[in-house]
Amino acid sequence: MRAQLARTVFALLLGISLAMFLTPGDDVPQGGPDDKVVHALIFVALAVAGRWAQVPWVALGFGLAAYAAVTEVLQATLPINRDGNLPDFVADAIGIGIGLSLGFIASRLGARARPPRSRSR
Repeated sequence: MRAQLARTVFALLLGISLAMFLTPGDDVPQGGPDDKVVHALIFVALAVAGRWAQVPWVALGFGLAAYAAVTEVLQATLPINRDGNLPDFVADAIGIGIGLSLGFIASRLGARARPPRSRSR
């Protein structure tokens, strides 16, 4: 049940982020937090959720980096009045790194909190 919930949350976050990244520029709220901070935080959330869903580290890192690159290319090429750019991709990559680091720390803390398995024969 927990694994299914984790996969569902990860899939929902991917869908929500895609909708956010491909929202036409005229519909994007102005005056909020810095755009680069938002990009990084979205990818922190995606990386943490991906690790919770037990997506392997390397596949998650490369997959999210590819996702970030594709969304930037789509923003630059689709007629949605958005600009895809390298600084946004860099912010995404920083968010991926932070999220994977948090996932690593959480897995280590979780391993310490679990009682050792008994070796019954």
